[in-house]
Amino acid sequence: MKKPIIFIVAILLGACGYHLRGALVLPEGMKNIYLQGGSAEFRDQFRIALKSASGNLVNSSAEAGMIINIVGEDMQRRALSLSSRGRSNEFELNYRLQYELVKGDNVKVLERQPVEVRREYFNDQQDIMAKDNEEAVIRSEMYQQAVQNIITRIQVVLQAKAK
Repeated sequence: MKKPIIFIVAILLGACGYHLRGALVLPEGMKNIYLQGGSAEFRDQFRIALKSASGNLVNSSAEAGMIINIVGEDMQRRALSLSSRGRSNEFELNYRLQYELVKGDNVKVLERQPVEVRREYFNDQQDIMAKDNEEAVIRSEMYQQAVQNIITRIQVVLQAKAK
């Protein structure tokens, strides 16, 4: 008796356009994207995001429906507070990049846009190895958030231009 109810609820949720939070639905023009520039970490996160949405990060601009030009990218780390021994207790990571969107036929769709992601974390002086790992995880999440911001902006622009 439970299986038919679960099946019916799943069909109804799918029919109303429901999708999991964070799931990307790419417009047809965004299925093949060429990413020009950007760090290896950013490119990896972009590839993962596109793959989860049935998109491809292609190897040349000739294969792409959209080209994203990364104009500038910068990751900065600064100490926010110091201990009595002069060591950093708290850090702030600031990731900035600028990008522009071009269609495959070299028509600019979106002028230069900034993206900024900022995170803070506590630096435990007793467990330095774990904090290095934590910083790597935070940086990865920052790249993910930047990718999500870029894709969401592009979706909005493409939908607005389609109307």
